[in-house]
Amino acid sequence: MTQQPSDPAEPPPAPPEPAAEDTFAEALSRFEREHRHDRDGSAETRQGVVVAVTDEFVFFDIGLKMEGLIPTAELRDPRGELRVHPGDTLPVSIRGRDPDGYYRLSPIRVEQPKDWAALARAFAEQRIVSGLVTGAVKGGLSVDIGVRAFLPASRSGVREAAELEGLIGREIQCKIIELDVAKEDVVLDRRVVLEEEEARRRAQVFESLREGDVVEGKVRSLTAFGAFVDLGGVDGLLHVSDMSWGRVAKPSDVLAEGETLRVKILKIDAAARRISLGLKQLTPDPWTLVGDKYKPGDRVRGSVVRVTDFGAFVELEPGVEGLIRASELSWSRRPVKPSEIIKPGEVVEAVVLEVRPSERRLALGLKQALGDPWEEIDSRYPAGAVVEGTVVNLAEFGAFVEIEPGVEGMIHIGDIARDKRLKHPKEALQVGQRVRALVLEADRNRRRLRLGMKQLEPTTLDEYIAEHRSGDVVTGRLVEILGETATVELGDGIEALCRIPPQSSAAADSSGGPADLEQLTAMLAAKWKHGAVASPRKEPLKAGQVRSFRITFLDPAAKKIEVELAG
Repeated sequence: MTQQPSDPAEPPPAPPEPAAEDTFAEALSRFEREHRHDRDGSAETRQGVVVAVTDEFVFFDIGLKMEGLIPTAELRDPRGELRVHPGDTLPVSIRGRDPDGYYRLSPIRVEQPKDWAALARAFAEQRIVSGLVTGAVKGGLSVDIGVRAFLPASRSGVREAAELEGLIGREIQCKIIELDVAKEDVVLDRRVVLEEEEARRRAQVFESLREGDVVEGKVRSLTAFGAFVDLGGVDGLLHVSDMSWGRVAKPSDVLAEGETLRVKILKIDAAARRISLGLKQLTPDPWTLVGDKYKPGDRVRGSVVRVTDFGAFVELEPGVEGLIRASELSWSRRPVKPSEIIKPGEVVEAVVLEVRPSERRLALGLKQALGDPWEEIDSRYPAGAVVEGTVVNLAEFGAFVEIEPGVEGMIHIGDIARDKRLKHPKEALQVGQRVRALVLEADRNRRRLRLGMKQLEPTTLDEYIAEHRSGDVVTGRLVEILGETATVELGDGIEALCRIPPQSSAAADSSGGPADLEQLTAMLAAKWKHGAVASPRKEPLKAGQVRSFRITFLDPAAKKIEVELAG
């Protein structure tokens, strides 16, 4: 009868327990013979970490995508107690897979040395030995490795006292770090075994990662420049610039320590064993949609995120920023500092000027959103209006005055002072000085505003009007007679309009010839501006006569005076 081949997925029968008289070397030799097929490739040997224990199976993390399992019964000691617990590490070999996809594993036992010669060999070759923790002693644990050995608490691989006590009754793997045969003194180190296993596991994880993979990790720590993410034994760096398409001031604004997240592997530097990660790469780049969302002329709103000497950056949405250049901040023709106009954190409205998605550039204008102040300059500053402004520049031909941001007027040097001829505007004005001026001309098309200062200085006519009232009787000289009206000179450069009654008009002599010499001399002997001058009533009116007049109308704004004959 032909014997059926055994299921390759089933673990081989456990090796027989070594005889009591076997030496450690003999046990080791037998172990190597029994597991030589592992080295030949028929079974793969790995270090497994216990992740879960059930009544039926013990589950191990072996560094692969699927876990492996060993029947719980195979890991119990002769007394029926389980030799492993969650977190323990155990060498295992892969025998195949079960129907659910789990790897079937077999434990690889590490034999305990049986004599001092075997211990010496294990110490010299720094081999791993297996031992049973029998109890706690001062400063550590007592371990049975065939002889009584001491495991210092500092080399146990645990930090808390409760964890140290939890090792009692468990089988552990260690290395001998001190051996004194004469004194029968053996000191063990479990931590170095755990560290070596952890290093092997990290190497396995590192080798399994590929650029472009999307993996899950846990944020281990945050720094000013990014976050270190644990990918299952190896750390990757998630730089702050790869956390979000938007601007991130500090990593703690986006992530928290202990947080689990999915990241993309951007780059693996095998030589330096560095892994670069990305979070924003799991979402679409917003610049791919900028060309469809923003068009020149659109009005947009955003938050100012950075101000520089050449302009300000405005975030329109996470990952999309536009630049307002200094020249687009104000309509003013003089150079401006962006920091004087706009501040970080300020929400502004701007107009899209240019869109270049391929270059990730978006040009914005602030002054365009505020409106061109020259559009209604004619109605806002008509000729004759009085304005106030700041002198911003002086030139040989005049001074430039800023009336409002973007609107400047020019005062010609001849319109600065009335009574003094200036060689340079700086003789009367200085930059930064506040002045009042009269609008002489407003030209929207040429963006020009002509101003005058001397036009606001009081003239002799202004002073005369301010000193008199309607009804006052004054002395004046007839300058010209035209029909029923005459021009009367009341003083130097002061003229008034006089309406002549019909009967006087008929007798008036408008020839402009010289007046009677005797009568004119008598009249001029009287005071020019005080009291009435007696003159013959029936004498016809002639140019050059000095007569008394009564003021009937005064208009300071129009600089107009009207009078009538007083007698």
